[in-house]
Amino acid sequence: MANARSLHGRVVEEIGAAIVGGTLRPGDALPGEAQLAVQMSVSRTILREALKVLAAKGLIETRQKTGMRVRDARHWNHLDPDVLAWRCESMPTEDFVGKLVEMREIIEPAACMAAARRRDSDQLQAIGEALDAMEAADDLEAWAEADLRFHEAVLAATNNELLSSLFSVIETAVATFFVMSARTATNFKYSLPYHQAVYEAIRRRRPNEAANAMRAMIEDSRANMRKGRVAAK
Repeated sequence: MANARSLHGRVVEEIGAAIVGGTLRPGDALPGEAQLAVQMSVSRTILREALKVLAAKGLIETRQKTGMRVRDARHWNHLDPDVLAWRCESMPTEDFVGKLVEMREIIEPAACMAAARRRDSDQLQAIGEALDAMEAADDLEAWAEADLRFHEAVLAATNNELLSSLFSVIETAVATFFVMSARTATNFKYSLPYHQAVYEAIRRRRPNEAANAMRAMIEDSRANMRKGRVAAK
């Protein structure tokens, strides 16, 4: 029999994914606690705890007269790891991809500048090892994993724990973006020269060059994904 923790997680996952994926829409009413507990085959205690989690993520609200309802997307905690994961699983829309690109444009060039100024030898080595893993990758999965490590290592090299923490929050969305970008290219290693340029600029402690290389990488990725969408039509 599943334990309470796994049952609780299943309820959060099923309802949360249904909301973020659009099966349950803003304003939709959820069944009452007793009915919902029966539908999901859990106790009312487990259900209540799961609903508290969903409310904390901004997905649902409970009102005295109208009961539980799905909240409008503007109230969702969009940086919550679960919300990001559910959004990515529901096939990112062009709008969502555009917002991911914009987020990267704001964060990553500045992070590269900070890394070029502050990185130590161990942090540079971590960036270099991730780059080596990208060069050695023989399939898309290995490439995407190494790509994620590269960007994570760059943020760690800023020596700004707030930036490092931010990456851990957005990791799911960024990982999905990297896979999507590589998948639309003829050669999934197409962006390797941009990563090499970022590494070299950080190694040589040239902040402006590092930022420019990252901007070029992001713009190229955006253009590649745009071409992929056009070709798919």
